[in-house]
Amino acid sequence: MLKRFMKRAEGEDGFTLIELMVVVLIIGILVAIALPTFLGARERAQDRAAQSSLRNALVAAKTAYTDTSDYSTAVPGVPGPPATGLYAIEPSLTYLVDPAPSTGPNEISVLVSGGDTIWSGAALSESGTCFWITDNATGPGTRYGSGAACTGTAASAAAGTSW
Repeated sequence: MLKRFMKRAEGEDGFTLIELMVVVLIIGILVAIALPTFLGARERAQDRAAQSSLRNALVAAKTAYTDTSDYSTAVPGVPGPPATGLYAIEPSLTYLVDPAPSTGPNEISVLVSGGDTIWSGAALSESGTCFWITDNATGPGTRYGSGAACTGTAASAAAGTSW
């Protein structure tokens, strides 16, 4: 009996072609399910990075506002040392003077308008979507949205929507 079992075991040295094809098929199905989910999560993360940069820029602008009761000093300024404008408050971002468009999530196109009472910023996500944020110190408050044009002027003209 043992001799017959050993003889049978010698003929089964590997996987059959069918077994290998089934494994490849299962892996293909798993990749087909996981890839779109991964790409969607990546795009959402890229959008959130641009939105976070805009929020940080708005906090810096509001900090400048508290010093002078207007947004006259919430302009890009000069990176330091000594830093001026928004660079002095939030140096981790790059600020562009409108009409220069934002080309990345850490570049904020800034416009101060309305007699220095309205601050607007725009940032381009790596997914290609532009996000805006506008704060009117004497009016309706903070509005935000997204669209194609990525400048402070577009942010100032944007209708208040949600992200």
